[in-house]
Amino acid sequence: MAVCVLALLPATWLYVSTGDRLRTTADAPRTDVAIVFGAGLWHGGEPSPYLAHRLDAAVTLYREGRIKVVLVTGDNSRTDYDEPDAMRAYLTRHGVPGARIVSDYAGFDTWDSCVRAKKVFGVDRAVLVSQGFHIRRAVALCDAAGVDSYGVGVDAVHDVTWYYGGAREVFAAGKAALDAVFRPDPKFLGPQEHGVQRALAGVG
Repeated sequence: MAVCVLALLPATWLYVSTGDRLRTTADAPRTDVAIVFGAGLWHGGEPSPYLAHRLDAAVTLYREGRIKVVLVTGDNSRTDYDEPDAMRAYLTRHGVPGARIVSDYAGFDTWDSCVRAKKVFGVDRAVLVSQGFHIRRAVALCDAAGVDSYGVGVDAVHDVTWYYGGAREVFAAGKAALDAVFRPDPKFLGPQEHGVQRALAGVG
């Protein structure tokens, strides 16, 4: 029983620490930046349905004037796999100007994306967009990384992927707690980039 309690403590921490930070596309606070986390590509390089739902939410936030710039963060560790460019292409097809989209090509996991948003791209406050089963962890980690965050949890069909994602979060919560405590450097930090600031400067 003690082992079970200890195993569930990180998940409990996520629920308690983010309880007042979850919103919908209709009541998300107006802020400069939305961060959309990668969620896999299908064959042909198109966003997976889960990723497409996240991007659709970002499009809605942009159209309603709740955000000004979208930071897309994902995996581009291989030449044949490029989440950020696929996300950018999807957003532009759905009406978000390319000048309002900034790409982070080294968002290999949630912690890396949050740290890089703060240290590389200079983001201090953001609305985060992900599925409901992941959004609490994203908010908690970005807060730990120094990004004042609110989360928009996107609905998803309760298929095998959804149940897998929910189960995975129980274990991922443990890593999230360790990341929040020890705050390791991301796999790739790199120099500061000014894409977000340039995008905001161009907003009329």
